Amino acid sequence: MENGELYTIAARHLDNGPNTLITDLDSCSTLELAVGDRIFVSNKCIKVENKLNISIRQTEPWQCLLPAYPADTALLKQNIFEAKLFIQEHGQAGGMKKSITTDNIIQTEFARMLEERSRNLLGQLSLVRWESAAQQAVSLIGLGPGLTPSGDDYLTGLFTVFNMPDSPLWPYRSFCMDVVLHASKLTNQISCITMKKAAAGQVREKIVQFMQAVIHSTSEETKDRLAAVLSIGSSSGTDIALGLIHGLELHLN
Repeated sequence: MENGELYTIAARHLDNGPNTLITDLDSCSTLELAVGDRIFVSNKCIKVENKLNISIRQTEPWQCLLPAYPADTALLKQNIFEAKLFIQEHGQAGGMKKSITTDNIIQTEFARMLEERSRNLLGQLSLVRWESAAQQAVSLIGLGPGLTPSGDDYLTGLFTVFNMPDSPLWPYRSFCMDVVLHASKLTNQISCITMKKAAAGQVREKIVQFMQAVIHSTSEETKDRLAAVLSIGSSSGTDIALGLIHGLELHLN
């Protein structure tokens, strides 16, 4: 960690993302990496204690480029409609997507608060009430289950949409960073850096690919890309996807 940044060393199956080095390893689970392991960098090689050596001589940088908002939104409207149905059928309940079968009182209360606060946030954004919207957004930080709480994941999706070039919300994208300024005191470091990167328009490749598909591609390809987003974490992918969809609907409205 340097200057508040976190970096990820990942196995080959993970998609590209901000501050992420994809290796040719099948898994990192057998390396016995631990908190506090010292990291050395020299001669274009990263060394983690005596457990891992990674040559970065032939690495290629990946750049996150979000698609621009389209002038013609007909296809986008249709794909959003299909995406919402897909999330309803295939999304993971327990976070932003309410579970209709749970008897868990805590989970039920989390779901109620997430729904209420996200609805209030969208309402204030639609009325261009930035101060009130920021208060509602901050109230979502750290809310919900998971390593990255559901409220954080939802904001990650929403912040992504703010950063689409040529979109109605593009001129107001500083709103995202204003909200993130409160995150370090309200959630964990992993979730905080994820939101911080999204606030600057930097997200995982799976999210970028879905955004490209929902704007330019067929319904089937949009669903395929959405399924990849839903596969992130447990309920994280569903929470992110709902943030993306609700943000896109804000653009359309």
